[in-house]
Amino acid sequence: METKVEPLEGSEVKVTVTVDAADVDERIAKAYKDFARKYNFPGFRKGKAPRPVIDNALGAEAVLATVTDELVNGAYPLAIEAEKLCPANNPTVNATELVESGKPYEFDFTISLRPEVELTSYDTVEIEVPFAEATEAEIEDQMDAMAEHYTDYEDASAATKMKPENYMDMAVKATDAEGNDLTAISSESRLYAPGAGMLSEAFDEEIMGMKKGQTKEFTLEVPEDEKAILMADLAGKTVNFEVTCNVVKKKVKPEITDEWAKETMGFESVEDMRKQITDSLTMQKAQMLPRIKENAIMAQLVERFEGDAPAVMVSEAEASLLQDFFTQLQRAGLTFDAYLGSQGITSDQFKKDLKAQSADHVKEELALEAWARHKGFEVTDEDITAEFEKSGAEDPAALQEEWRQAGRLHLIRLGLLRQKAIEDLMENAVATEVDFAAKAAEEKKAKKPAKKKTTKKKAEEAPAEDAE
Repeated sequence: METKVEPLEGSEVKVTVTVDAADVDERIAKAYKDFARKYNFPGFRKGKAPRPVIDNALGAEAVLATVTDELVNGAYPLAIEAEKLCPANNPTVNATELVESGKPYEFDFTISLRPEVELTSYDTVEIEVPFAEATEAEIEDQMDAMAEHYTDYEDASAATKMKPENYMDMAVKATDAEGNDLTAISSESRLYAPGAGMLSEAFDEEIMGMKKGQTKEFTLEVPEDEKAILMADLAGKTVNFEVTCNVVKKKVKPEITDEWAKETMGFESVEDMRKQITDSLTMQKAQMLPRIKENAIMAQLVERFEGDAPAVMVSEAEASLLQDFFTQLQRAGLTFDAYLGSQGITSDQFKKDLKAQSADHVKEELALEAWARHKGFEVTDEDITAEFEKSGAEDPAALQEEWRQAGRLHLIRLGLLRQKAIEDLMENAVATEVDFAAKAAEEKKAKKPAKKKTTKKKAEEAPAEDAE
């Protein structure tokens, strides 16, 4: 078999394949024998019918058409491997003629190749990673999260007005424009937290300032892009609300004492609690840090990616991710609607997120391939053979040949090339340890509004007669 590659526009190439006459004749002879064994021809024992009889019974072109299909389907993957091509999609095959005895057969196919992108920089990647040991801020966060689990909600005084940091036990009656009850929202008693994503921000604004026993009626036009869990299905519709504040509640977390640590959490003391949390966090970090470091490196590398990810590759990545997603969903025994509800997203948001994830995946792969080319990394035939030997297959050599016949060895080659790139990046990255928990706490503290000053000064400046 001979192959010739011609570049076309963009990343497309045309590959012409010529199969020699001897191979064609061998395939034709085998096909006639297979047909003779497969079918019964009157007057002949099975497998003994001559070519003219088979042609007369099945049609003169039946065998040749079968040979042509098998030849083309078997030859184009071998041509891809012979030319060490890296396809970005399935080929478009042009094979209109049938094979003929004693003549070589030629056909061609066009295929898009994976583009060889360039990065804006090949300098050493600099990243921030968590400390390997558990930090005080991380330990405090973990202890706070444990206490949060045992939070209680106490009634505030009747004069307390609803604020963003409070909770409200409320009675809600929600109806549509025709007056039909919206049972998913309506409730005689619902403990509600503003900003939790259950109802919209517009709803939260309406109930601010309400006090115990107060009732308020209002109407909201639900926007088309509404993401609130209980209102996403009402996008573009009108909803009438009647809300009664049963009581404003305040969240009260338990104090972390030796008694609480022992009786509630099962630790010997607060000190024992801290020690076990420290050990657990350190162990988790040891397992997670390599992945965290790799993710940070890839995020930096993708930022150096020039241009957009090729649409054809994004589409294929999207199809692959979608197939994997539904396989996992089926194993978990969940429906797609149940998954959307658990995540608080719409199907449109899911599609948008999937497309963005697919584009990022393609960019990551192409960026790693660019890094490998820049560094001059190569994958040898021995590397590929070693990979199959590590696969655990009963016959690694047979499996490798199967992949070669299918024209899929380029997937192994690219995978190994990207692995060499990420190993190089991981080894040489400049990593700065950062206490992200402490950083987040500082940012949260900075966002808190300043407390109002007392009126002591005003009182001091008041006229003497007023003070009296």
